[in-house]
Amino acid sequence: MVRTGRVLESLVPAVLEQKIVGLDAFAMWRRLVTRFGEVAPGPVPQGMRVIPTNDVWQSIPGWDWHRAGVEQRKARTIAVAASYAARLEAAAREPGNNAEVYRMLQAIPGIGIWTAHEVGQRALGDADAAPIGDYHLPALLGEALGDGRALPEDDVASFLEPWRPHRYRLVRLLELTPGSRRERRAPRMSRLDYRAI
Repeated sequence: MVRTGRVLESLVPAVLEQKIVGLDAFAMWRRLVTRFGEVAPGPVPQGMRVIPTNDVWQSIPGWDWHRAGVEQRKARTIAVAASYAARLEAAAREPGNNAEVYRMLQAIPGIGIWTAHEVGQRALGDADAAPIGDYHLPALLGEALGDGRALPEDDVASFLEPWRPHRYRLVRLLELTPGSRRERRAPRMSRLDYRAI
């Protein structure tokens, strides 16, 4: 498990990924970092940027969020989280303080357990940060470890309980295992471009 300790750097993409198609979230991230990130230091490929600072995230005007395709609710969540970034990152530096970081994250409107655990996986190196609430998780677990059918969403947390404290590690291994999932048969989630609204 990786532990970057960089909470906001992990939080912004996780907020962008909430309840949308991953391709759209990646495009939003690219637009925001390209427009507001600084040029990367050193000899780097042309156009390479580093992510914006906490102050920059807080100062992005509403129309630029809209231009990047980010809905207002997510923009507000990111701006509020950026105002607490120093405290979040200080808490993340304390060994064994993951529960406090999760509590602080979930106190921010717009951040629930899924988003907090996405940050935990990336910034805290938490091998137990199961992505509870992830759209694909019930199918992944049911097909790979259950009876071949998607689990009921309400049963996912209890199904994962025997693998504590390695629930995320288990999910990640299943995601990386060829053949652990059947091929998709259902239509993809519809894509919504907030720039057109």
